[in-house]
Amino acid sequence: MNTNGPGRVKGAFVILARNSDLNGVRHSMRQVEDRFNRNFNYPYIFLNEQDFTDEFKAKTSDLTNAEIKYGKIDESMWGYPDYINQTYAAECRQDMHQRRIIYGGSESYRHMCRFQSGFFFRHPLLDDLDYYWRVEPHINYYCDIEYDVFQMMKDNDFKYGWTLSLTEYKETIPTLWKTVKEFMDKYPEYMVKGDESILPWITDDNYENYNGCHFWSNFEIGSVKFLRSEKYLKYFDYLDKKGGFFYERWGDAPVHSLAVAMMLKNSEVHFFNDIGYFHGPLTHCPIEPYLQKKCHCDTKDNFDWTSWSCMTRYSKLHPNVIWDQDTYINKTSPYLYYE
Repeated sequence: MNTNGPGRVKGAFVILARNSDLNGVRHSMRQVEDRFNRNFNYPYIFLNEQDFTDEFKAKTSDLTNAEIKYGKIDESMWGYPDYINQTYAAECRQDMHQRRIIYGGSESYRHMCRFQSGFFFRHPLLDDLDYYWRVEPHINYYCDIEYDVFQMMKDNDFKYGWTLSLTEYKETIPTLWKTVKEFMDKYPEYMVKGDESILPWITDDNYENYNGCHFWSNFEIGSVKFLRSEKYLKYFDYLDKKGGFFYERWGDAPVHSLAVAMMLKNSEVHFFNDIGYFHGPLTHCPIEPYLQKKCHCDTKDNFDWTSWSCMTRYSKLHPNVIWDQDTYINKTSPYLYYE
């Protein structure tokens, strides 16, 4: 397909990074460019709660011919709302740190999770976007991606795409499920029910408890419109007012995933089996021979069918989650790159 046509979907890579992440960001950009974007030239949007340095801008812009925008996050998106008791929040961090809960003592990690859950898509630099592709520092892409991912997402009405799923550390989210169930009771009109529902994936006991399953959001390709929808914004606001981002350590991955499971149909969610991906310590490596031809990862490293992964649960509910070769060709061939 022509990569510069006037009807091309409005997509961009969105990267939350600090100036100190420069080397990790450059590594990730090199992966993105070599595997995909050298052919498609989608723009990058960098976001930071501080100003980017001239060095950061120069050394990232050197790696791509695509447009890059650099944005600063203001305090309304990266700070404490007035309904949060900061003294109590500090006490909670100290308690979680003493209990050695992962990132339990980190204040900045909580601001990051809240920003990624409820604000990145509201940054003015994303105002014109249809889709975002989240990229983190120090990640690897193992497979050539020869088709326009954004256009394929839009034309198939996919609103969320993922590669890895796993269970959350329960100590970080003790009241998240209780809060989500309250939201579901208050707004039943936002829930997808029936065979197209993904909700059964996130509980093993008929909704009594959350099993922790979530899409690992350090890789996600999603619809900006969905995140800006009334239902998602009401959901985030309901969670935010409860204080769990600061009094506990609610992560953006379960927050996004629970929204996807509640509000999107299975047909609107896509597993990118063909995108080999690593974010330490986990790897998604496609094991199908027809996909391996375009990859250099070791199939033995594939996380999907291990005990910590939630893929087995997902595939039992939705057996067609992994495309066969014919489906893959039919779905992606209209979007193959040509000069």
